Amino acid sequence: MQRGTHLTRRLVQLYAGLTLYGASSALLLRSGLGLEPWNVLHQGLAEKSGLTIGVVSIIVGALVLLLWIPLKQRPGLGTVSNVFVVGLAMDGTLALVPDAEGWTLRVLALFGGIILNGVATGLYISARFGPGPRDGLMTGLNQATGWSIRLARTCIEIAVVATGFLLGGTVGIGTVAYALAIGPLAQFFLRFFAIPGLETGSRVVAAAPRRRAILRR
Repeated sequence: MQRGTHLTRRLVQLYAGLTLYGASSALLLRSGLGLEPWNVLHQGLAEKSGLTIGVVSIIVGALVLLLWIPLKQRPGLGTVSNVFVVGLAMDGTLALVPDAEGWTLRVLALFGGIILNGVATGLYISARFGPGPRDGLMTGLNQATGWSIRLARTCIEIAVVATGFLLGGTVGIGTVAYALAIGPLAQFFLRFFAIPGLETGSRVVAAAPRRRAILRR
């Protein structure tokens, strides 16, 4: 693959993935059945602040990125793009898509959002322009404390879900379904969208034996 074509594909995957990630998160929100961990926090903060969930996502992403400094993590193009594109895409989708009414539409929105989130994860991580700010926080804690990636991720996500729930974020069956499904989905789409010539392993996406530890955003 020629270098220009190679770079073009990576950029397309990066921004398509980040945009789709925001759109899929908006579908989960419209389902009303539960959100992924960080968006539970974002929704709770949005409820208290009066800001949109997308704007809150951008602010939180920027604050998390500041935590990279003492953890000695280095952001990439994908890291900075993640902060802004996901939040903008989420707000844009919410402006176009109404709340799902009735159980059929709510369940469709939930599972459609989870599947598209897996596709989005495979797209933007396979582009290899750097991890999202929240992923870098986990890997930074791994390096600074010696905790396993699994432990760092678990501790952080329990903390953000609990805080978000107390602030009014939605925790429900969708939160559980997301937690169970996103790992296998992301792993499949990471392989599907892998770009020839790029290293396929990454401590961000594969930190456990046989690459089963998937981190998101």
